[in-house]
Amino acid sequence: MIQETRVILKNAGQNNPESIEDYMAAGGYEALRKALSIKPAGIIDELLEAGLRGRGGAGFSTGMKQQFTSKGCQDCPQRYVVVNADEGEPGTFKDRVIMEEDPHLYLEGTIIAAYAIQATKGYIYIRGEYTDSIYKTQKAINDAYEKGFLGESIMGSEFDFDVEIKPGAGSYLCGEELTMLESLEGKRGNPRIKPPFPAEKGLFGMPTLVNNVETLANIPVIISRGKDWYRQYGTERSPGTKIFSISGQVNKPGNYEVELGVTLRQLIDDLAGGMKDGKTFKAALLGGAAGTFVDAGMLDEKMTYDNLREKDATLGSGAVIVLAEGDSVYDILQNCLRFFRHESCGKCVPCRVGTSLLVRKGVELRNGNPGKMLMLQEMEKEAELMAQTSLCPLGQSPILPLKSAIRYFAKEL
Repeated sequence: MIQETRVILKNAGQNNPESIEDYMAAGGYEALRKALSIKPAGIIDELLEAGLRGRGGAGFSTGMKQQFTSKGCQDCPQRYVVVNADEGEPGTFKDRVIMEEDPHLYLEGTIIAAYAIQATKGYIYIRGEYTDSIYKTQKAINDAYEKGFLGESIMGSEFDFDVEIKPGAGSYLCGEELTMLESLEGKRGNPRIKPPFPAEKGLFGMPTLVNNVETLANIPVIISRGKDWYRQYGTERSPGTKIFSISGQVNKPGNYEVELGVTLRQLIDDLAGGMKDGKTFKAALLGGAAGTFVDAGMLDEKMTYDNLREKDATLGSGAVIVLAEGDSVYDILQNCLRFFRHESCGKCVPCRVGTSLLVRKGVELRNGNPGKMLMLQEMEKEAELMAQTSLCPLGQSPILPLKSAIRYFAKEL
C-alpha cells in the first residue's frame, strides 16, 4: 500500500499560507539565497541534471526550456517570466492547492527561474475565478517585496526582479502559452502560429519563459536539496513527484502527491479510498477533457509521461476522472466535445467548423441513426484532420478523448 510523498505539498495544511514568517521558518527563501550565489547557467544545469519536466501537461524538460530562453536574442533589452496559473482543464485542481496553501513556494521558484534566464520582469496569469489564489498570491508578493525578495538588489545581490498578477478573463484557450501572451499584451485570446516559440519571441516580442505553477514549485526544492536528492523519487525518465487530481466515482476525491511511477490502481485504491459504494471500475479519463480514456486493462500501468505515451495514453496535467460500471462513456465524451466547441476562439476554420461538426455527429450517434460504426470512423477522421491543421492545442485535442473512447468502448458507443 502506497502513501503520499509530500515534497511540493509539505507545507499545505501545516503553515499559514498568508504568513511569510511561517514560510521562512520552514526554510523558505533559503533556496533563493543559495541560487543567487550560483551563476545563472549553474541553476539551469542543476535543473537539467535533476530531470525536472513541465507539470502543465507537455512534460518538456524545464532546464532545456530555460536554456533556450536564456540564449534567445542575446542583445534583447528584456526577458520575461510568465507563470501559467490559468488552470482551466476540467478535472484539474492541483495548481489551486499550491497557490492557496503555499503561495511563497511557487513565487520563490519564479524568482529563481527569472534569475536563471536573467529576466527582470514577470507576470503571473491566474484564472480569474480563482479569487482566493489571486488574493493569497498578491499577499505573498507584497510580503516578499517588504522582505527584499523582490524588487531591486534582491537579498543584497545585483539581481533585480519585479512581478505582478494578471487575472485571466475566463478563456480556456488562454491556458495555451502563446494565446496567454496575446492576452497579456491586451489583445483578444487568439493563438499565434508557431514558430517562433516564446523562448525566441514571446511577450512583447522578447524571449519569454512560460512555466506552470507546479513546475515552478519544484525549483526551490531542487536548488535547496540538490539533483541527486530529487532523483531518488520517481523513475529514471520521469523523476520527482506529481500531484494527481482525482475525482469521480471514488470515496475520497482530492489532490494526492506521489512519486511518478505509481499505478492507476494504487491512486484509486490506496489514496482515493477505492471505488465509491463498492462499484466496479469501468474507465478513467486521464488528463482532463484534452486527455485519454483508459479501461481496466490499464490499472497496473505506471503513471509516467513516457510509459503512458507508449500506451497511447496521456498523463497530461495529472487529472484522473474515474468512471464506474453503469456510467456512460458517451456522456463524458460528448461533454468533452461540447466543451471544445464552446471554448474554440473561431480563428481557424478546422477548429471552428470541426468542433461543431463533432458535436452534431455525436448527437446523431445518440439518436440511433444506422451505420454507427461508420459515423464513429467519420468523427475520428474529422478529429485527425483537425489535429493536423488547427493552429493551437484546442483544435488538436478532440482526437485524444475521441480516439481512446473508440479504442476501448466502440461497442458501447
